[in-house]
Amino acid sequence: MRPTAPLILVTVLAAGALTACGGGSGSDPDTVKVAYNRSTDNKIRFKDNYLESVKKQFEEANPGKKVELIPIQAPDNDYATKAQQMMRSAKTAPDVVYEDTFRINSDIKAGYLRPLDEYLDKWADWDQFVDTAKSAAKAEDGKTYGVPDGTDTRGLWFNKKIFADAGLPADWQPKNWAEVLDAARTIKREVPEAIPLNVYTGKGPGEAAVMQGFEMLLYGTGADPLYDPASKKWVAGGKGFVDALDFVRTVYSEKLGPDVSDALDPNIGTRVATEFFPEGKLAISLDGSWMGQNWINKGPKEWSGWTRELAQAPMPTQNGQAPGSVSMSGGWAWSIPQKSQNPDLAFEFIKTQQTKENAVEWDVVGAQIAVREDVAADPRYLKSMPGVDFFTKLVEVTNYRPALPVYPQVSSAIGEAMESVTTGDSSAADAAKAYDEELKTIAEGAVVEK
Repeated sequence: MRPTAPLILVTVLAAGALTACGGGSGSDPDTVKVAYNRSTDNKIRFKDNYLESVKKQFEEANPGKKVELIPIQAPDNDYATKAQQMMRSAKTAPDVVYEDTFRINSDIKAGYLRPLDEYLDKWADWDQFVDTAKSAAKAEDGKTYGVPDGTDTRGLWFNKKIFADAGLPADWQPKNWAEVLDAARTIKREVPEAIPLNVYTGKGPGEAAVMQGFEMLLYGTGADPLYDPASKKWVAGGKGFVDALDFVRTVYSEKLGPDVSDALDPNIGTRVATEFFPEGKLAISLDGSWMGQNWINKGPKEWSGWTRELAQAPMPTQNGQAPGSVSMSGGWAWSIPQKSQNPDLAFEFIKTQQTKENAVEWDVVGAQIAVREDVAADPRYLKSMPGVDFFTKLVEVTNYRPALPVYPQVSSAIGEAMESVTTGDSSAADAAKAYDEELKTIAEGAVVEK
C-alpha cells in the first residue's frame, strides 16, 4: 500500500542466503542485535542511515555495549518468513526485531515475541503514545508486544481545478457517503473527461483494495464491524457490510470510477500516483497519507504543483454519525523476541530509538504519521510535508485491522466480494452471502451476527 514497500517483486532470496546477513543473540551479553527489513531498492537507505545514527548514540551512551544491525533485504513476505526463522532458536534470535503490526499477533501466537509490559510500565515516554497506536501492538491476552514508531492514515484527496470546473467548493468537506457520491456524479456530468472517484477494489490490488477501499467504508458503518473483540469472533456480513459493498458497486456501475479493467489491475495504485493525479485525470481518490512521497524528493513522479492543485478531506462515516469521519492505519513496531538473550539491553535500545528527537527524525525521513503526542506537536514534524497536520489529526479517529493469524484469508474473501460487485457479477447482498460462507470456513464457525 505504501510506496516505501517494494513495488516490484525481486527474486526471492533463499533462506540460506538470507541467513548470511547476520547472526542472532547467541550468548554475548554486551551486544544487542537488531533485525529489520531493508528496502529491495538499493537507492533507498533512509532507514539504514537512521538506525546507524541510533546505534552510534546508544554505544556512546553505554560504554562497552555494542549494536549489531542485521538488515534483511527482501520483499515484505520474505522478510517476515526470515525473521520468524531467526526467532525460532536462541542461537539465531535477534534481540530486537521490526514487526509489521499486520502480522504481530500471528508471531505472538507462535511464541516468537515476549510481552513488554514490565518495561513499558516503568517508561515515562509510553504516556506520550496515543491509545490507538498502543492497541496496534496489543494481543488478545491484553499484553503489549511492541513499541510502534509511526503509522499512516487515509482520507480523500481531491483535485481543486476539476472541482472548480464542476462548480464544487475548494474547501470540500463531505459529511456522509451520499455527499461523496453526489460530488462524483456532478464531476461526471460537468467534467466528463475526468475520472470522478477512485476507490480501490478487487483481488488484483490486494490488501490496498481491502484496507483503503472496503474497510474505509465498513469502519464508517459502526463499531467493530469486522471482528468483535468481546466475543472474539468474526462478524458476519450484515447491513454495514452490504452497504459498503453497495457503495463500491455504485461507483463502478454508474461509471464514476476508473475503467473496471484499470481498477482491477494490481498496478492501479502506481497509476493513480504517477499518472491519474499528476496529469489532471482524476478528481477524487480514497487514499493514503504518504501520497506526497511520490511527488517530492526525487520520488517516482516529480510534480511541483501538487500542493497547489490537490487538497484533502476526511472520509465521512456513512450517515455522518459520531465520530463523523473514519480512517484506517497500518504501521510497524519494535519488538523483543521471546528467545532474545539480552531483553533488558534490547529495551534500552528501543528507548534510545524512541527519544523524542529520534522519533521526530524517523517520522520525518520515513514520511510517517506520528503516534506520539509530543512528536505530533513538534514544528519540524509539522513542516516535514504539506498535509501532514491533516493526516496526523486523523489518528484520533483511525482504526487498525484485526491483527489475527487468519486475517489474510479474511482479506482475500473480502477482495473476492469486492471484485464480484465491481464487475457486476453479483449484487452487494449476494456477495455478502458468499463472503459469509467463506468466513465460516476460515473461522471454523467462530462467527457472530451483529
